[in-house]
Amino acid sequence: MFSKKMLWGSLTALVLLTVTSGLALAEMPAHSSEQTSQFNHIEQPFGLKVGVAIGGLTLIGLELWWFLLYKSPES
Repeated sequence: MFSKKMLWGSLTALVLLTVTSGLALAEMPAHSSEQTSQFNHIEQPFGLKVGVAIGGLTLIGLELWWFLLYKSPES
């Protein structure tokens, strides 16, 4: 099925892609000359962003562990 090496490699690639795409988005200008959206941009605190990201990665890790690595006890 899946080896632990492949799982860790995939998780590492996911984290690296997430970080690099976040850097690319951070370099984009905050406001464009043509504002077509009816919603206003609200800047979120950095700690909240980090907390949500860590929480999401934790839940993804738990799901991967549950479905790929967990072995139920033999009854």
